[in-house]
Amino acid sequence: MKKYFEKFNLVELNSTFYQCPRERTVEGWRERAPKDFIFTVKAHQDISHSAKMRAEEASLLSFERMKKICETLNAKILLFQTPGSFKPERLGDAEKFFRAVNREDLFLVWETRGPAWENQKFRKDLEQFLKELNITHVTDPFRIVPAYTGEIAYFRLHGLGERMYYYQYTDMELRKLKELIVPYEGKVKEIYVLFNNLAMFEDGVRFTQYMSKNIFPKVTGAIGLGSIMSIVEKMRYPITKNMLIKKHGWKLVEVQKGKQARFETLLTQLPSKSYNSAEELVNELNSAKIVTS
Repeated sequence: MKKYFEKFNLVELNSTFYQCPRERTVEGWRERAPKDFIFTVKAHQDISHSAKMRAEEASLLSFERMKKICETLNAKILLFQTPGSFKPERLGDAEKFFRAVNREDLFLVWETRGPAWENQKFRKDLEQFLKELNITHVTDPFRIVPAYTGEIAYFRLHGLGERMYYYQYTDMELRKLKELIVPYEGKVKEIYVLFNNLAMFEDGVRFTQYMSKNIFPKVTGAIGLGSIMSIVEKMRYPITKNMLIKKHGWKLVEVQKGKQARFETLLTQLPSKSYNSAEELVNELNSAKIVTS
């Protein structure tokens, strides 16, 4: 928590999706945070996954609990994230739910998941629905633009790899991200960019610095073999080549100043065997001249 408060002015609270924290716990988060620190809150899965956005007693009660948490945190945004199994055919259920709740001054934002929502016919229906109820559509800008934004734009980035969340963004991709969100500056009052991937803290720091100073800090704080060592020294050994690729191949290595590569592309060139230490692994890479210091 201390690290987040030092590096950012915003965090999306995801723990509320899994359980409803005690009121005193929430008060403690607000008390420890800087006065101008911004919280956004993710709604409990009772609403989006159990009730499937139906306006039932349990889901409406859960909404009131979420609203109380937002009030305690001075959070003005409540996020709903429906699963891929929630298809456009159920838009009517969502409409009844959103019309049934008393949102007061809260901004409601909704992340739809699944390719069905990207169909142009359904997108028109979704746009009309969101505009009528003033609910911001949450998307990953690398995948698709929101159907409607209202006063705020809210983006969630999950990574560009084959496995959701297992990703780290390159400098080039973060430059592209800026290009994707800048057009909204004249259309909305505020733009929120949230990283929701395994390297979210590091990616968030790098993107924040790029937006404010137009420079990128090193991905690992070192270059070449030093960059690799910063990754592999934290692993548990022995470890096989296949397990290295599966668990750590998605990470970035700073092979040269300002140039990154997926760790997987380096690992695939190594012999298929078990490695007993970080030093052995780095020496193997050095001997193969795959990367230099």
